[in-house]
Amino acid sequence: MRFQSVCVLGLGYIGLPTASTLAKSGIKVFGVDVDQKVLDNLKEGQIHIHEPGLHELAREALDSRSLTLSNRPEEADAFVIAVPTPVTEDNKADLSHVLEAAEAIVPHLRKGNLVMLESTCPPRTTLDQVAPILERSGLAAGPDFFLAYTPERVLPGHILQELVENARVIGGIDAASAEAGRDLYRAFVDGEILLTDATTAETVKLLENTYRDINIAAANEFSQLAERLGVDVWEAIRLANRHPRVEILQPGPGVGGHCIGVDPWFLVEATPDLTPLIQQARAVNDGQPAHSADLIEQALGGLSGKRIAALGLSYKPNVGDLRGSPAIEIVARLVEGGAEVHTFEPYAQAASVGGAAAERSLKDTLEGADAAVLLVNHRDFVELDPRQAAQAMTGRVAVDLRGAWEAEPWRAAGFDIYTLGVGKPDA
Repeated sequence: MRFQSVCVLGLGYIGLPTASTLAKSGIKVFGVDVDQKVLDNLKEGQIHIHEPGLHELAREALDSRSLTLSNRPEEADAFVIAVPTPVTEDNKADLSHVLEAAEAIVPHLRKGNLVMLESTCPPRTTLDQVAPILERSGLAAGPDFFLAYTPERVLPGHILQELVENARVIGGIDAASAEAGRDLYRAFVDGEILLTDATTAETVKLLENTYRDINIAAANEFSQLAERLGVDVWEAIRLANRHPRVEILQPGPGVGGHCIGVDPWFLVEATPDLTPLIQQARAVNDGQPAHSADLIEQALGGLSGKRIAALGLSYKPNVGDLRGSPAIEIVARLVEGGAEVHTFEPYAQAASVGGAAAERSLKDTLEGADAAVLLVNHRDFVELDPRQAAQAMTGRVAVDLRGAWEAEPWRAAGFDIYTLGVGKPDA
């Protein structure tokens, strides 16, 4: 099955790279977003997502008119829904964007069209919620139009590469829908394309990120255990991982990003009585920012009036993605505790936290600080020379929440260094 035109609904971290990549493959793409600011910025050549190579790819697609922009769908051979699915305050899936996107497609749906849902959703969303909305068109899902689900599985900082190279799971409401989805994605995916049913495909994405969340929670719990026992968790993990069947992940100040901290709740929502382990893992990881803030407070002997250089605000190293970042929560807690916090995020320099001062350089951030706190292990922060930090700072406290700073050089520069997961033997 060949597709000459595709309408992509949602131009965020997945939608815009997908639309641009489809356009590069020779397909006419209509990019749709309800945020007029996003559309205006794209038309002016401003990409609202920091992702290597995306600016050039999107600009090429827009300049060639193979990608055009609108705030409402257009008729097309296929529709791809790539809108956000956040969680509510009570940790339930907010499907409002998905359902609104499906409703927007209805007037444009024609016999033989394909609708692909990419947004992460609880199991059975495709069958029980999206299909009935689309069938308001008078067409039947399956006999009249194809409907399938495919989870995105890309890593920020490598999205364009992984969109093409990663294996893709496509689940249809019937076999013909899965095959139609395969034909669309084969236009740009070099990786293996695996076909299944829609509900299995929805569950696959949730299992992947829940598995990671549980394993991160184990590492974070180990880090607190090590602090209590007077052990260096980083050394203990390194030695434990020499076992041929053990691969413990690294602890940190919490879990961020749009997926790992959100997706497990969709399984909890679907089966709350069967998910005590998942719920406990979420509690451990959600509690890690507060534990990290406590560690900083203990290192300084209190927060009130202390000037803190907070290094990094993104949720992972060497990208500017701020979604769900534990670093932002930690800074907010430090401010609430009375500290004077100066932040620096080199990959998103406009990023700020209420009550904290956003600086434009590492030097300005360190200037006059009582403590330097490594929140995100960006390359430049990991390679920071303690002697240069000492020249700029007033105090001599360093707090490493990523296990990335070698303690001895910091001590040699006169610092007291505190590392997440490293307890004192006499504690």
